[in-house]
This record gives sequence, C-alpha cells and structure tokens, in this order.
Amino acid sequence: MTRADDEILEYLETNGAGTPKSISDEIKRNNDYIGVRCRKLDSYGLVEKPSRGFYVLTDSGEEYLEGDLDVSELETDE
Repeated sequence: MTRADDEILEYLETNGAGTPKSISDEIKRNNDYIGVRCRKLDSYGLVEKPSRGFYVLTDSGEEYLEGDLDVSELETDE
C-alpha cells in the first residue's frame, strides 16, 4: 500500500465514489497513476468498479481505513 492508496480510499470514503480524474484533481496526483492504483486496489477488493472508470469503496476498504484489516493478508484476483 502506498500513501496514494490511502488517499484514494479516504477520498472514496468521504465522497462515496469517484473517477481517477476526480480523485487526482482532489489529491493532486497524476490521473494515470491514480488509475493504476485504483485498478490495484480493485484487485485487492478494497474498491470496486460498478461501471467503467467509476470506483466505490468496499466493506473491506472501510475495514482497512478503520484499522480492522491487515492488507498483507489480502490476495489479489490477478
């Protein structure tokens, strides 16, 4: 997990959902990099993509932010 990953998850928790562009505008990071990180977070099940380019926080993502989930125990679906 990177600092950007935490920022993405925090953004989604606060805003409910977002695109890599909306997230990158808010947290001041490169849009392409945020897209890569969102796909990685999706592979770990911390976010999900209900439609193309649109991400929401999952229950696992909420547990991670609350400190109740150790990401080292997660497996990717890749």
